[in-house]
Amino acid sequence: MLDSLQRIVQEVNVAHDLDEALELIVERVKTALSADVCSVYLLDEARGEHVLMATDGLRPGAVGRVRIPLGKGLIGLVANRAEPVNLENAPDHSAFLFIAATGEAPYHGFLGVPIVRRRRAMGVLVVQQREQRKYTDEEVAFLVTLAAQLAGSITSVELRQALDRIDDLAGTVFLEGVASAKGLGIGQAVVIFPDANLASVPDKVLAPEAIEAEAQRFRQAVEAELAELRQLGERLGKILSPGDQALFDAYALLLGSESLVNGTLERIRAGNWAPGALRATITEYANVFEEMDDAYLSGRAADIRDLGNRLLKRLRKESSGSVIDYPGGCVLIGEEINVSQLLDVPPEKLAGLVSVRGTGASHVALLARGLGIPAVFGVSGAPLARLNGREVVVDGYSARVCIQPGPALREEYEKIARAEAELSKGLQELRDLPAQTPDGHRVRLLANSGLFADINAARDSGAEGVGLYRSEMHFFLRDRFPGEDEQTATYARVLASMAPRPVTLRTLDVGGDKPLPYFPIQEENPFLGWRGIRILLDQPDIFKTQLRAMLRAGAETKADNLSILFPMITVLAELEESIELLRLAHAELVEDGLPVSFPRVGVMIEVPSAAYQVSLLASRVDFVSIGSNDLTQYLLAVDRNNDRVAKLYDHLNPAVLGVIEWIVRRAHQAARPVSVCGEMAGDPASALLLMGMGVDSLSMSLGNLLKVKWMVRSIPLAMARELLAEALTMESGVAIRARLHEVLEAHGMGGLIRPGR
Repeated sequence: MLDSLQRIVQEVNVAHDLDEALELIVERVKTALSADVCSVYLLDEARGEHVLMATDGLRPGAVGRVRIPLGKGLIGLVANRAEPVNLENAPDHSAFLFIAATGEAPYHGFLGVPIVRRRRAMGVLVVQQREQRKYTDEEVAFLVTLAAQLAGSITSVELRQALDRIDDLAGTVFLEGVASAKGLGIGQAVVIFPDANLASVPDKVLAPEAIEAEAQRFRQAVEAELAELRQLGERLGKILSPGDQALFDAYALLLGSESLVNGTLERIRAGNWAPGALRATITEYANVFEEMDDAYLSGRAADIRDLGNRLLKRLRKESSGSVIDYPGGCVLIGEEINVSQLLDVPPEKLAGLVSVRGTGASHVALLARGLGIPAVFGVSGAPLARLNGREVVVDGYSARVCIQPGPALREEYEKIARAEAELSKGLQELRDLPAQTPDGHRVRLLANSGLFADINAARDSGAEGVGLYRSEMHFFLRDRFPGEDEQTATYARVLASMAPRPVTLRTLDVGGDKPLPYFPIQEENPFLGWRGIRILLDQPDIFKTQLRAMLRAGAETKADNLSILFPMITVLAELEESIELLRLAHAELVEDGLPVSFPRVGVMIEVPSAAYQVSLLASRVDFVSIGSNDLTQYLLAVDRNNDRVAKLYDHLNPAVLGVIEWIVRRAHQAARPVSVCGEMAGDPASALLLMGMGVDSLSMSLGNLLKVKWMVRSIPLAMARELLAEALTMESGVAIRARLHEVLEAHGMGGLIRPGR
């Protein structure tokens, strides 16, 4: 049944519209289970009904006309229970609802399974049998598995259909995701795709005068690829087995086929650019092979797709010398946007980011927040090929992407954007004022950074220093590990730019969601694997080179503003080894005659084991820094980069607040100052509670610094402490956030929050 299941899902994924997708489902499922009837009911939320949308076995005239109120009949029973209902004789069940229009009177055996997406039953998939019978466990498992996969497929088809109609009908399409960077951006979609990933290539309309040149570009790519395949076949002919050598012959045969080449050329002449035309042609022919019953022939679909990817890579290589002309107000959209793709776009042109994968805690999301760019990630099911060039609104507050808003909706978004701009302008008046509460308590507000542009902006935005400098950013932007002199120049520039204000340089923190392209780490569970300080201690050559560079940079600037922070410490021994390597690097430089001083040293508390050893760890360092993003992730056992569970990630969860309050108390008992960095520090509501805990400094993305300063200057410390005591008695992060928003609103700070934050 696995082959049947995979084939059904693949067919549905390429269906042109919802009707075709549902007809495929009922026909294929009926055949796979040898059922007499297969039907699909989908939820109409607006009318509170389940609608018969497709059937193979019931009366065709009932489709679209039969509507069952929510909670009624066996369909309502399946949806309410959100689990399979398997009945030997359906008419005998108390929930059975007879509907004459369907013609289902002769049918007795009944199996219904919910079609669930993100905890919501969006429909019910049903099979029925004339005779009385219960479906077997294997049949139930097949239908449940299929329904689970079809939920996403149906959503994707609905989105594609909506986008097809949007050009002809007045209407707007919304995509749901995970809020990754707050704010509102309005602009034109630019879909990017990685090399040799044909499925992600968007359509692009060619100007009539460019069509023939594009056709010639494709023909040249085919000829070049064919020549290379022949050369490879000849060169490797003595090494490869006849079976392996046949692959080159098969590819050459496919490249020489008129159907593949001419099909692509026809699409180019119809106005689509070569990569988009190639994608459509390859998809069409691969699907034909996949539908064949012969295992060998169906397996050739993979060869066709691989050949398509080779041609795409060649097309991209030939055009790689050209620079993409990003429009003003560019909304960058991709399957998974990486840092280099983000940095390719001039910041003044970038209006927003949309990514199919990832969440607000991914590295590129952190960078987006630092640049003040709204972002929505985890937009699964987004039909990328249909979005290029369309007007898009990225709503980082409600985690939605609006495609082609109508005039009234666009005006509303523009109104919110103007209010945002006015708020930002008003906040600028606070830039040079101290972050001091009305009852005289000072909180240091620092900036998170990783680029020189951030440093300059931090210096001019009232930040009192850099609380977290992500040294790995400079490693990501290179194709090798930077040498000691290169790193020294980088860190010296950072320290000099902020002098005399303090700068905390975090040592290299890679692994997990941040692999270096030239130092790949393949692990099944990277967040619990080789990352952060573990890598550095296992690679002392890399670690000591960086430590020497940091110390030399401090000596060169002579500003005495350097602090070094060790990330991902889990046990005391790791901290002691790190400090010992720092002492060794310092001693070597002194021996070389360099006037280096020993810096302030900090430990990052990011994992539960470090939280509960904070007294011991604090006694070995000068300060404690709480990494709220990772600490929240590890405490709640939530992969914040997984869009399926990212909504469970909440730094206002009572457990998280309790642990942070514990850390602050223990660190202060050891007479060590405490800083909090990460998303929590830049959220005015969360920062209010951190202030109540007595946190000494908050380090955040620059886009949030003045908002947090406004909160600090508006709320007395005494009130913050009262709110903390109240929050620690509450049972959920939702309740805590609602209470904090109520307080912010009452103090005239409603502009700091939006629905969805």
